Amino acid sequence: MKIDWAALGSVFGVSLAFTVGLVVLFTLGINGLSRREKAAARGGSAALAVTGAYVCFAACAAAVAYGIYLIVVKP
Repeated sequence: MKIDWAALGSVFGVSLAFTVGLVVLFTLGINGLSRREKAAARGGSAALAVTGAYVCFAACAAAVAYGIYLIVVKP
């Protein structure tokens, strides 16, 4: 049995980058919703922060759906 270390390292690198990117997107979404709460407490509006948060959450959902597609549907 021979292990292709270059391919294994490539898969590890892509997986790590994808995971970190997904966590950053989710964190930005949570941060946007937290800004909405702060703005509501001050009596202001944070429509841009909320829109950005929803975009981040939609991107996270799209990434997860694409991963499920790759696992289940694609041969």
